[in-house]
Amino acid sequence: MATAYETGSDYESQAESQRAFQQLKTRLHRQMIDAMDLSKAGQLPEHELRKQLRALASHLCEMHSSYLPESEREQMVNEIMDEMYGFGPLEPLMNDPDVSDVLVNGADTIFVERNGRLQLTDVRFADNNHLLHLIQRLVGRAGRRIDEVSPMVDAKLPDGSRLHAVIPPLTSRGPTLSIRRFASTAVQLEDMVRMQSMTREMAEFLVSAVRGRLNVLLSGGTGAGKTTMLNQLGRFIPANERVITIEETAELQLQQADVVGLETRLPNVEGRGGITQRELLRNSLRMRPDRIIVGEARGSEVLEMLQAMNTGHDGSMSTVHANDTRDALDRLELMIALAGADLQPTVARRYIASAVHILLHVVRLSTGERKVTRISELAGTRDGEYNVEDIFVYRMTGIGSDGRAEGAFYATGYEPECVRRMGSRGHQVPLELFTARELVAGGEFRPSQP
Repeated sequence: MATAYETGSDYESQAESQRAFQQLKTRLHRQMIDAMDLSKAGQLPEHELRKQLRALASHLCEMHSSYLPESEREQMVNEIMDEMYGFGPLEPLMNDPDVSDVLVNGADTIFVERNGRLQLTDVRFADNNHLLHLIQRLVGRAGRRIDEVSPMVDAKLPDGSRLHAVIPPLTSRGPTLSIRRFASTAVQLEDMVRMQSMTREMAEFLVSAVRGRLNVLLSGGTGAGKTTMLNQLGRFIPANERVITIEETAELQLQQADVVGLETRLPNVEGRGGITQRELLRNSLRMRPDRIIVGEARGSEVLEMLQAMNTGHDGSMSTVHANDTRDALDRLELMIALAGADLQPTVARRYIASAVHILLHVVRLSTGERKVTRISELAGTRDGEYNVEDIFVYRMTGIGSDGRAEGAFYATGYEPECVRRMGSRGHQVPLELFTARELVAGGEFRPSQP
């Protein structure tokens, strides 16, 4: 569907036409459900059932030809099939490779994110009930439930996309639905260098840090690309290591043979049966992991994660929501307190500093571009405060006439202490990588073979 920022009568006319089309489709869809023999439908092969349903949808459209111009009948048939098997009115958006997020704020207001920027679309639902039925079907397909008793849900769709929905009484303007699409073609580290999200030198250092078993903490805001970056760093974990991943909703897709993916479970309607990330972390330590990857550190599980990093599980990684690297460290302290550990601030900081080696911060700029703005070493503590030394930074100077960010990447000249640690493990890093200078963005990056 085309995007629309129209105002006035043209916009209202288009919106009303869309609404009438969706309302007719809803009626036809209900007629199809009433006409189906569900006992026989379950006995048919999938392809045969779809064929018969499409024929029935075409027949119903012919019967309503007085309301439906011939030019719109094929579209109506396709959308009815989408109502039964796909994403309903959202199907064109979900099939658009440039759309990364679909955000539904009630039946009449649907936004998408393209290239990091939000755009209003001309897609409409017939009404809030139409939207609610779609949400319930998608949630049911993911093995979850949503109703007045459980009016919020976070689920993973069969294609890997993440779905979050909230319905009344928690929302005042009708059901809301957020879908973060699963990219069919993952952004590679090589692509990030080519798209100037980072430089070749930064990528080379990160690959060496992973192979050299440094503990890495990634920080950034929502949609900045933390999980994408974590997935890419996971590519460079040696194939002979055993990796345990722990997530609330499984998103990581590591390709090594010995990977065990653990996912939390929400409590049932009686408040029982819930499994938290902290419980999964404790259990994972009995599974002989070489590395543990926590998709996102949110609460008390941080204490177990830091313990693992400090006790033989070097090379572990996690992400945290934060505005910058120092904010990320402050959040770790807060999460340690949530775990019930009665530690003095100076002791907690020494504990964190002994566990985390590399801090990486990613940002989604106002232009929609994503940048690795800071790669730093957490070099212990000094006078009770974190000693954070920047290795590589990005400094934005403005926005160009083409709408893209203007700025440059720099090597600060700091030679990280962890280089010696990596060297002792057989991963030599050329020291000229850290020579103070402005770095050239773009170009090709080919990771060296381990």
